[in-house]
Amino acid sequence: MSDKPLAPATLAAQGLGFIEPVTKAVVQPIHVSTTFERDSDNQYSAGRCYSRADNPTFDQVEATLAALEQGTDALVFSSGMAAATACFLALDPGDHVIAPTVMYWALRNWLTTFASRWGLKVSLVDTTKLDELRAAVQPGKTKLIWLETPSNPLWHVTDIAAAADIAHQAGAKLAVDSTVAATVFTQPLTLGADLVMHAATKYLNGHSDVIAGALIAGPTLCDAGHTMSFDSPVRPPDIFARLSAEPDGYWKRVRTIRSQCGGVLGSFEAWLLMRGLRTLLPRVRWATTSAQQLAERLAEHPAIAEVLYPGLPSFAGHEVARRQMIGGFGAMLSIRLKAGELAAIATAAKVQLWKRATSLGGVESLLEHRASIEGHGSPCPFDLLRLSVGIEDADDLFGDLDQALQAVAK
Repeated sequence: MSDKPLAPATLAAQGLGFIEPVTKAVVQPIHVSTTFERDSDNQYSAGRCYSRADNPTFDQVEATLAALEQGTDALVFSSGMAAATACFLALDPGDHVIAPTVMYWALRNWLTTFASRWGLKVSLVDTTKLDELRAAVQPGKTKLIWLETPSNPLWHVTDIAAAADIAHQAGAKLAVDSTVAATVFTQPLTLGADLVMHAATKYLNGHSDVIAGALIAGPTLCDAGHTMSFDSPVRPPDIFARLSAEPDGYWKRVRTIRSQCGGVLGSFEAWLLMRGLRTLLPRVRWATTSAQQLAERLAEHPAIAEVLYPGLPSFAGHEVARRQMIGGFGAMLSIRLKAGELAAIATAAKVQLWKRATSLGGVESLLEHRASIEGHGSPCPFDLLRLSVGIEDADDLFGDLDQALQAVAK
């Protein structure tokens, strides 16, 4: 094999080269056992004790995620919310955290209700405005800055490297929800973030059949003396062993929260997640190519007032996105209709190919009137439709939207 580093697409497709050692299967088995036998001296020499703490089916998907994000360790969770909330629950009551004003609605609601009652001090700011982010920092009290970029559903783009500098100067950690960038276009750890979160239900799985979440730690949280990066060919089988380095206290608490609060992923779901991850790059790249084409065509449509998509030069965050989203701008966009809220809802009712459904990142294209879903207090405009572009033909997707927009106009 050449010494040339393997591309991310190869690493994902090969699942880091896993071969099951007994049968030589190229797809790993599903380990359904909930418990593991102790040795005669009451030790666990195999490294497993109970599946609520860990399961062998996690090993390949966690190692692959760590490699794709150029991290040093990874954990899979029962949902994106379980992964995200673990990052905040690992802090102490009284700690101060900063998060975006516009972000995934369920986590925003959790921060302003449960997290606040639990004792965290929460500030919501426009993280795209670095002066506002800097001003929100409370010296000695701010422990975590949470970014979502691009952010759902307006696709605001925050400068990760600049935010990392702000966080670290304050002695805080920076965590990035990079679900939309999907590891394909951005690796936040290489830009200075300490932690990356993915709602793995979305692009990482990609088939709308698994609820899962993932966290990937950088060397500041778990320094193994090396990273699972793209600098070497497919690693030998010991890549699936848990890294021996001692993680810092924060990452240890995150791991403990997964086990003790019950946010563990099922073994079958972990297997399905690995199945989806192997086609991550071609799926996301295809959908992103279509999303760029749709955004450009819809921007010229007479019924549409605005297209929100980081890949458009007219988009406010385009220049930042161009610097930190390498190779594409993702497959999510939103459109705002000139005729307002009722026209947006009516358009959603008229589509035939697009599915009217919550979620994103699957192979099928989804469309949603997001303000109706988020409800009272949502920062989402009422004339907005959120589009998750799948892997169908882009002309077919445009034609379906066009006929719906024309039908409503009539």
